[in-house]
Amino acid sequence: MNNAIFYFAQPTNEPIKEYKPGSPERTELKAKLEELKNNPIEIPLIIGGKEIKTGNIAKVVMPTNHNHVLATYHKAGAEEVKMAITAALEARKTWSEMPWVERASITLKAAELISTKYRSLMNAATMLGQSKNPYQAEIDSACETIDFLRFNAHYASQIYADQPASSAGVINRMEYRPLEGFIFSLTPFNFTAIASNLNMAPVLMGNVTVWKPATTAILSNYYLMKIFKEAGLPDGVINFVPGQGSTIGKEIFSSADFAGIHFTGSTNTFQQFWKIMASNITNYKGYPRIVGETGGKDFVFVHKSADAKTVATAITRGAFEYQGQKCSAASRAYIPKSLWANIKSIIGANLAEIKMGDVTDFSNFVNAVVDESAFDSIQSYINMAKDTKDAEIVFGGNCDKSKGFFIEPTVILAKNPHFITMEEEIFGPVMTIFVYEDDKFEETLEICNTTSPYALTGSIFSQDRTQLLVAYEALRYAAGNFYLNDKPTGAVVNQQPFGGARGSGTNDKAGSYLNLIRWTNARTIKETLVPPTDYKYPFLEADK
Repeated sequence: MNNAIFYFAQPTNEPIKEYKPGSPERTELKAKLEELKNNPIEIPLIIGGKEIKTGNIAKVVMPTNHNHVLATYHKAGAEEVKMAITAALEARKTWSEMPWVERASITLKAAELISTKYRSLMNAATMLGQSKNPYQAEIDSACETIDFLRFNAHYASQIYADQPASSAGVINRMEYRPLEGFIFSLTPFNFTAIASNLNMAPVLMGNVTVWKPATTAILSNYYLMKIFKEAGLPDGVINFVPGQGSTIGKEIFSSADFAGIHFTGSTNTFQQFWKIMASNITNYKGYPRIVGETGGKDFVFVHKSADAKTVATAITRGAFEYQGQKCSAASRAYIPKSLWANIKSIIGANLAEIKMGDVTDFSNFVNAVVDESAFDSIQSYINMAKDTKDAEIVFGGNCDKSKGFFIEPTVILAKNPHFITMEEEIFGPVMTIFVYEDDKFEETLEICNTTSPYALTGSIFSQDRTQLLVAYEALRYAAGNFYLNDKPTGAVVNQQPFGGARGSGTNDKAGSYLNLIRWTNARTIKETLVPPTDYKYPFLEADK
């Protein structure tokens, strides 16, 4: 038996490749894009390590060309979900008892495989299936995925090493057990890295999962699953079950062995899950761990001392990178009247240069939104702005789904700070701006703080440190990730642990030890070396 006490040192973040013309990574990525485009695959369920084909199939298409089929995938029914739960529970005993260093070694091998052998595959699958440009794919499906896997091994070292004090004649220790049952991981379309982490964070701590991937991310998620298996993940530890959410959820939440959910998705869905879990609470063996990151209505707040070009750059990147399909994307801005004309001019110049189109053309900054449902929802908000006197379209506003689901980067000027696009999450390339009078800075800060039910990300731009601190305090609870003179997106593992509160989730900070510790069930162990043999304490003795 290996009795070494091992500690994984803090790693460094995975370097971001730039994909410049003539670079080997650009050549390799372009070749992989062509390969995946021209060779559609069939995606089965993977339960207990076995590929299962149900015959109930659907298509994976490119958002930038919805007539182009990348894959067909099989959907899980109720029986397959039950099989997945059984497979997870069967795998749990061996996996939970495996030394944690061995579990960590598997996650680190997965990171190495993605960093080297499968980097172009993961990026190409994410680009084609989820409509990301090469840079957005690189920072997600390569770098952030790798960072989660590597840093989590380090965080696990910290958690397991954290032990209680012992006193004379007593040895105290803490055992960080996995949860008793299985974890339901419900993953989103917009980040391949999140799909990986929602499974591998609980798994590293000895848990097992039943995984429902988003239907619009199945291609990259399937390749992730295959990489985990190649890295040595035992059969049944993760069970890959794409399919209808209602069908899968019904079986998951009715199981007595349901131990927790790791979720990223819509606020309404998460709140509905809480209600279902509450109604079933007496059926569960324990109280399920509920970890979720949901929506955001993320803000950029500008003081009159701010630099106009800096603000315009932050809005352009923060609102329109990946078509605004990030929980952290800038979605509303409060700009002082004295700066608005200059900021507007610079944003307009930026948008005039930006190209929109297919992901295989690396000159395109903006690509398609993920599917028709997203397109129709986003377009409806743009139409509201077109059809009212309370707002106007400043830039963009055109939408076309004839070939791909394309929506121009759109800037709305709201005359009312409570116009609907200032308040509701849109999850698309739409930025709404409210222009306030310079002398109403603090009054407008309060509007920003109380407008949205969310509290995920936000930023303040100011070159006046005193006023920056005023905003910092006024918006203390308005964002779980708060940025000073920077866009409110782009959190990096170990640098800006990510999560928000209020309606944005449980704020369990992915990218730190805080998330991992949620997947443990601690047991305190006290050993008395020489136990007492007399029940009487000294105070019972008679006075002399």
